[in-house]
Amino acid sequence: MPKQIYIVEDHPVVRRGLASLVEPEPDLTISGEAGSAREARQHLSETTPDLVLLDLSLEEGSGLSLLEHLHATQPDLPILVVSMHDEALYARRALDNGALGYLMKSNATEEIVEAARQVLDGNVYLSAEMTSMIVSERVGDGEPGSMSPLDALTDRELEVLMLLGEGHERREIAEELALSPKTIDTYKKNLQEKLSLSSNAGLRRYAAVWKASGNLPPE
Repeated sequence: MPKQIYIVEDHPVVRRGLASLVEPEPDLTISGEAGSAREARQHLSETTPDLVLLDLSLEEGSGLSLLEHLHATQPDLPILVVSMHDEALYARRALDNGALGYLMKSNATEEIVEAARQVLDGNVYLSAEMTSMIVSERVGDGEPGSMSPLDALTDRELEVLMLLGEGHERREIAEELALSPKTIDTYKKNLQEKLSLSSNAGLRRYAAVWKASGNLPPE
């Protein structure tokens, strides 16, 4: 019987693209999909697929929060994160929150089937570059100077930065993350300090450029 794969991705075109890569495989099938974190929570509380393909940028909640929730409520559910965001920043966070693999969307066409099978078999799937980076850090050969300021952010601060980059206002972010507006203000202040930004406008610009390009804004 084919393994059932559930896709959580907010862009319909990307969902169809992922499905078109998986469906031709005789041992894999798409059992369902969701376009938002809220929809995924509801569906996955009622059904348990063999594997979840999860994006990190979602409507009605963040992918990291959904990942943490799914791992807490269904710890045996294999999850493969498929994201546009730089693996150097997000892969460790995804693994720490319960994912078994991280795949950049830019590599999905060539690697999604192999990545899915590896995770279904209980193996961790990362790119060769990311695996090498983690191994180097573990044995003490990593380069401290190569760290980005974003590496110092907590998962929640990163979620707030992502939502700011998507153009959400303070109260909208509070609703998305089920936090108070005052708590969001605290996170924004922390972000300004950690990213060496002097104003709220500077933080919004930083977030927008980073979200759009996946890179740090120019000095």
